[in-house]
Amino acid sequence: MIMSGRYSRQTILAEVGDAGQARLAGAHVLVVGAGGLGCAVLEYLTAAGVGRLTIVDPDHVEESNLHRQPLYRMADLGYLKVQAAQTALQQLNPEVRIDVVAGRLGAGNAVHLVTAVDLVVDAADSFAVTYVLSDACQGASRPLVSASVLGLKGYVGVFCAGAPSYRAVFPEMPRQGGSCATAGVLGTAVGVMGTLQAHLTLAVLLDLKPPVAGRLLSVDFRTLHMAEISFGNAREPDESPLRFIDPADVTDSDVVIDLRSVTEAPRSPFAAALRTDVETLEARRVSVPSAPRVVLCCRTGVRAWRAARALTAQGHRNIALIALGE
Repeated sequence: MIMSGRYSRQTILAEVGDAGQARLAGAHVLVVGAGGLGCAVLEYLTAAGVGRLTIVDPDHVEESNLHRQPLYRMADLGYLKVQAAQTALQQLNPEVRIDVVAGRLGAGNAVHLVTAVDLVVDAADSFAVTYVLSDACQGASRPLVSASVLGLKGYVGVFCAGAPSYRAVFPEMPRQGGSCATAGVLGTAVGVMGTLQAHLTLAVLLDLKPPVAGRLLSVDFRTLHMAEISFGNAREPDESPLRFIDPADVTDSDVVIDLRSVTEAPRSPFAAALRTDVETLEARRVSVPSAPRVVLCCRTGVRAWRAARALTAQGHRNIALIALGE
């Protein structure tokens, strides 16, 4: 049931009305990531009356989160983010159904989660997760609203479901990956980008014109420069893409290479894994045995992607990637 008092300030808009509010109430959105971006997305989608949200996140609330994740309170420290978020959001709007998955999104569960919803929000701020979601959304024809913030710069765009995929726009990962922990981030920058993500989500659900699919907005919060890029004509990659798999998908016939240092990860989850670094592979100072498939592992997926490109140039064709996380 739509409560006119709760939503009256948006249903009065010609672009929303009772019909638009009913569309929001009937929508199911998957939000991957309950951190800085996800907090803003979740609060605004819940407040707007999106009928059902499924939240995926494996992390617990830490004190270092609070400067940019205002959905949480000091009393939430140590609790799973999805549980704390569920409690806060149900208090904000009890009409919205909040489902939670306390775990990582990966190749093993992405298709199942994506096909069950109408739209996917990528708020994980992980390159590996973004490519996995893009592949799943492209295959299931689901819109993907993806955003990222690092330091004082960010972007947000709408991919798939008739628009080019994330792979079409960003066919290559950056050579170096950053994180909030290493590069820093300003809470307000994350909040603005998360709010833009929520707005684009509502624009897709309400079918606002002109369409937002195939458009990307980049923001420099230091200079206050904003730029819009239309990528509607971007072509999907012709070659077979590099894909992420789950650790459980590794077989005995795979050659597994763990690119993390022994200091970073004293023990590999794969007992037979070769241990080396991406620079060594790029310089061809190590010989990779022939195998039906080579599986490259690192923490975020960035080094694995670089190593895969190096091995491809050396003649290896069947390569898979794993982002092991923290």
